[in-house]
Amino acid sequence: MDEQGLTHLDNDGAVIMVDVGNKPDTPRKAVVRSEVQLSPGTFAMLKNKALPKGDVLVTAKIAGISAAKETSRLIPLCHPIFLSFVDVRFHLEESMSRIVVEAEARTTSSTGVEMEALVAAQTACMTIYDMCKAVQKDIVINNCRLIHKSGGRSGVYEVPTSSA
Repeated sequence: MDEQGLTHLDNDGAVIMVDVGNKPDTPRKAVVRSEVQLSPGTFAMLKNKALPKGDVLVTAKIAGISAAKETSRLIPLCHPIFLSFVDVRFHLEESMSRIVVEAEARTTSSTGVEMEALVAAQTACMTIYDMCKAVQKDIVINNCRLIHKSGGRSGVYEVPTSSA
């Protein structure tokens, strides 16, 4: 397909996996941010490691890292890639009773790692939800977005600081 075309469709409109075989391997990185909104009571329990299912953030970190490694099994047209690094970080915003989840994925490959970072972030958020749902039913996961991408033909993408 040309630069303006849809890369996951062939000339007849059938779904295809993009051929990245002729693209050079380059270092690539993606960072995704999402948020989990809790009630003040649930947030306090999480912060004090007093929730009935155990240490929420440790479990969510492991879940997010594990999920990133399964991305190509979950997203049909995603390429399986070697991940050189995956991390999931949490920033507790006590005044807002919010957890900011940030997932980072890196590789040296012919294709990017945005999907792996997205899957890591959302799985970590869903794990927080799962581990807190016994004490709160109205948890909200929101504002999931790519905040940084580097490597490959399209270069660097960075969300402006005021938008992040």
